[in-house]
Amino acid sequence: MNLRTQWPALPLVAVLASGLLTGCGSEDGDAASNGSKIVVGMSDDVLATDPASGYDPGSWLLFNNVFQSLLGFPKGGTEPQPDAAQSCAFSDTATRVYTCTLRDGLKFSNGDPLTSEDVKFSFDRMLKIDDPDGPAVMFPTLEKVETPDEKTVVFRLNTADATFPSKIASGAGSIVNHRAYDANGLREDGKAVGSGPYKLDSFDDNKAVFSVNEHYSGSAEPQNSGVTLQFFHGDQDGLKKALEKGEVDIAYRGLTARAINEIEEADRGNGGIEVVEGSSAEVQHLVFNMDDPVAGRLGVRKAMAYLIDRDALMHDVYEGTATPLYSIIPAGVAGHNTAFFDTYGARPSKAKAKAALKEEGITEKVELTLWSTPDRYGPATDQQLEAIAKQLNASGLFDADVKSVEFAQYEKDVAAGKYGVYVKGWVPDYPDADNFTGPFFGEGNVLDNNYDAGEITETLLPRTAAESDRGATDKEFGAIQDQVAEDVPLLPIWQGKQYAVVQDGVYGLEYCLDASTVFRFWELSKSS
Repeated sequence: MNLRTQWPALPLVAVLASGLLTGCGSEDGDAASNGSKIVVGMSDDVLATDPASGYDPGSWLLFNNVFQSLLGFPKGGTEPQPDAAQSCAFSDTATRVYTCTLRDGLKFSNGDPLTSEDVKFSFDRMLKIDDPDGPAVMFPTLEKVETPDEKTVVFRLNTADATFPSKIASGAGSIVNHRAYDANGLREDGKAVGSGPYKLDSFDDNKAVFSVNEHYSGSAEPQNSGVTLQFFHGDQDGLKKALEKGEVDIAYRGLTARAINEIEEADRGNGGIEVVEGSSAEVQHLVFNMDDPVAGRLGVRKAMAYLIDRDALMHDVYEGTATPLYSIIPAGVAGHNTAFFDTYGARPSKAKAKAALKEEGITEKVELTLWSTPDRYGPATDQQLEAIAKQLNASGLFDADVKSVEFAQYEKDVAAGKYGVYVKGWVPDYPDADNFTGPFFGEGNVLDNNYDAGEITETLLPRTAAESDRGATDKEFGAIQDQVAEDVPLLPIWQGKQYAVVQDGVYGLEYCLDASTVFRFWELSKSS
């Protein structure tokens, strides 16, 4: 989601809290569900209610609860399972024809039946609109969708794509009602008609209100009567105060580690607040513009790789709520290796950094600006880049500073090639190594850094895409990671953890914080 900028990478906003706080939030018997409504506060915005447009974490949170996809990710799992579909499978050994059969009795929230016509309409519409802020970029291999009957959908791909099931299991695979959406344009009235476990009752700048969809047919079993999303638009203090006052049941996305420590300290002994930790494949990188006169020099990039102390960043900035990342594929995702650790080590080396610069013919201090954006990639991003600049400058080899720009301008400047070094975050669309590699290289990639990926895009990625046994792709993904560590078009910094802070008596959060990035409203409950 985007680096979804957060896929395209729902492209990256980190959910950070104290790594020492690890509540479990498990349900206890009949206390799990009494039909109560849940209020969730988050600092992210929901940028779209139309699945053909939204490609950010907030919008996908809405999509995953209001719309069904043919497949979905089960709680704690990374293998897609049937959702709106009764079954799905590749019908050829070349992984180019994918066929799904729908469940019986599917209906949208307005009572209209859901058939194969709606599935085809949803994909055709998304690709035709091709919104620059939408997920169409995820489907370059989709050639056409066929509907031989009301319950059968056939996807024909123009090249092998073994990750196609994971793509349609994400928010990008949301099925819309062909009677309620324009085939040629986005819906902009803030309403939504889906077949998921919840329906959207209202949506404005401050909140989104959801109730249980009585027409839903699927495996989810809602443990509440509705959910309200309260938007804090990056106001971390406001979110913290709302939690402390009991105005929200759950604080999700956006609280800093320091804020959560303060909440925990204020509540100590009262038992009124709990911190729930979950796994995450969210990552953050420094990206280098390969055409920049400074950052484009390999010796400069290697010197930075030798000097950055990730452990210090995790301790001083993130207070243990993130872990050092030494490759573009994070730990916990099949195919991960530690290419940057193996090449540059974990401890800073001024001698090796100096040697890398000398080999490049650089003997003076390197003047460098690190570009940041204040809210998009987590509340501590500016602080992190300032700490990195200090580390570089402490070596005596760099004269680095930091500039922070609001996200809208930041994205324009990155695309225009105005920055030499800048930060990008990534929240995966689906938990497969392909989603941490494919979107980053080749034409139209999300990094916008002018890196000539060569063998990666021409040979290695096509090989992985053709392999239906994802465990058999480790060699190719290893080679990709090793090549990136050698060329250093980007520098992996951290892999996040997911946290939510909840009021006492709120349950089910442990089922909402996993590597799939699906926040499952239906798992949440509140005791009376």
